[in-house]
Amino acid sequence: MMRSYSALKVLREGLRGHTGWQPLWRSPEPQTNYDVIIIGGGGHGLATAYYLAKNHNVRRIAVIEKGWLGGGNTGRNTTIIRSNYFYPESTRLYDLSVRLYENLAREINYNVMFSQRGMLVLSHSEAEMEIAARTVNAMQLNGADAELLDARDVQKKAPILNFRDDARYPIHGAIWQGRAGTARHDAVAWGYARAADELGVDIIQNCEVTGFSIQGGRCNGVETTKGKIHADRVGVAVAGHSSVLAEMGGYTLPIHSYALQAFVTEAVKPVMDTVAFSPMTGSYFSQSDKGGLVIGGALDRIPSYAQRGNTPMQETVLSGIIEMAPALAKVKLLRHWAGNVDVSPDSSPLIGPSGTDGIYVNCGWGTGGFKAIPAGGYLFAHLLATGSHHEISRPFDLDRFSTGRMLDEAAGSGIAH
Repeated sequence: MMRSYSALKVLREGLRGHTGWQPLWRSPEPQTNYDVIIIGGGGHGLATAYYLAKNHNVRRIAVIEKGWLGGGNTGRNTTIIRSNYFYPESTRLYDLSVRLYENLAREINYNVMFSQRGMLVLSHSEAEMEIAARTVNAMQLNGADAELLDARDVQKKAPILNFRDDARYPIHGAIWQGRAGTARHDAVAWGYARAADELGVDIIQNCEVTGFSIQGGRCNGVETTKGKIHADRVGVAVAGHSSVLAEMGGYTLPIHSYALQAFVTEAVKPVMDTVAFSPMTGSYFSQSDKGGLVIGGALDRIPSYAQRGNTPMQETVLSGIIEMAPALAKVKLLRHWAGNVDVSPDSSPLIGPSGTDGIYVNCGWGTGGFKAIPAGGYLFAHLLATGSHHEISRPFDLDRFSTGRMLDEAAGSGIAH
C-alpha cells in the first residue's frame, strides 16, 4: 500500500521536526534476473517502470541509472507542458501526456506542481498570423484546445511583452493553448520513482551499463559496473546518450545529440503568469513559483554530449528575451545550464524495437522530452509488456524512415533545423 501524503501529515511532521518521514524509494542491490530492465533513471525510464507495474502487472523490473535519479535532462529542462502540435499523430501523443499530467499528482499522491497557466506562441506579421490560424484549425480538428488571439488579447494575458510601435518584431497575435503549463521537474521524477518503488520496482543508482549480453542475435541482459543482469526484455530511455547505447547494442539510430541551454534569473515580483514563445527569435520564458524567470531557446548547432552552454547561444537567446520583454533587460541571471537532447530527422520521437531482438528504444524527443514523460512511459510500458505498439505509438516506430511516412514537427517542437 502506497504511503500516503496529506496536509495533516505535513503538519504533524512539522511539529515533530520532520523525523517521521520515510525514504521515497529503496536503494537495493541488483538481482541477477528480471523480467524487464529499463536503462535510464530519468522521467521516461521511471514512468515506464511505474506503468509497467501498474497497468501490466509486471513486477520484476529494474531501472538502472548510471548517476542519480533525474540528474539528466529531467532536471535540466524548462518544465513546459503542451500539446500544440500540427499533425494528428503528434497531437494524440502529446495530448495524452497533458491528460495524464492533469491527474498525475492525485494518482501517485505526490505534488508535481502542475500549473496549467497556458502558453502563447507569438506571431510577428500578417503572414505568421495566417500560419497561426492554420495551426489552430489543425489543433482543434485533432482534438486539442487552441485559440487564435489578436494583439489586444495577447496584451491582456502578458502585458510585459513588447507592444511598442517600433518593436523589431511587432506582436500581431498568438496561438493560445490554455491547458498548457509547467510542472516541477524534480517532483515528476521523484513522484514516479516513489510510485514505482511502492509497486516493487528495483531502482538501482550509480550503476553504469557497459554493454549488452547478446546470444544468437537476441539480447538477454546487460553488463554493468555491478555485474551482469539478465532480463527477457531491455528498454533504453537515455535521451541524448541513446546513440552511445545503440553502438553497444549493435543497432543504429537516426539521431544526433545537441546541447540545449536554459537559464534562470533572480527572483522578481510576479510579472508573467503564462508561458510565451517567439518563433522568430527562438526564445521563450515563464516565471517559476519562486519568482525566477525560466528562459530557453534554440539548440546549439554543434553535436555534443556536454551539459553546459556556450557564449554565442547565450547571447542569441537572451537578446531574444530582451526583444520580447525589454523590461527584463537588467534582471540578473542566477545560473545557466544545458541538457543533452536527442533529435531525429523529423523532430519526432522514436518508440519501438531497436533492430536488435530484445532491445526496445524510447528516444528522439528533442526539446519535447519533459512534457511527454507520462505518455512516453505509458506507451513504452505497453510496448515492453506486449511486444507490440499501442495505436498512439505506432506512427513513431523507426520503420517510418524506411517507408517515408515521417512526421516533420520541427515547427511544433520548437526546433529550428
